[in-house]
Amino acid sequence: MYRITKEFHFSASHQLSHLPGDHQCARLHGHNYIVVVEMASATLNADGFVRDYGELKPLKTYIDDTFDHRHLNDVMREASTGENMARHFYDWCAARWPETSAVKVSETPKTWAEYRP
Repeated sequence: MYRITKEFHFSASHQLSHLPGDHQCARLHGHNYIVVVEMASATLNADGFVRDYGELKPLKTYIDDTFDHRHLNDVMREASTGENMARHFYDWCAARWPETSAVKVSETPKTWAEYRP
């Protein structure tokens, strides 16, 4: 199986107000997010790629236009947890690129959530 990944960055704020008031995520705060998209295929296309990285530019545009420097509570339908964001980006990518196999979202250098069906 061949696997590729591409990383995207954005900054945004969020608040998980459903958590107890003393929980740090219940307060308004922000992160410098990293979204890593993984694609996999048993075969390569005629150019020798799983998928050309340049074809992933629409995801960068979507992230920049919809999420970068935004308040995630205003743009996410569900709670803006890393887990929900990983699923959101996975669904967005899989609808466009069938090779999408997983998406990982990092809120800090030491924490991340992954969605892999």
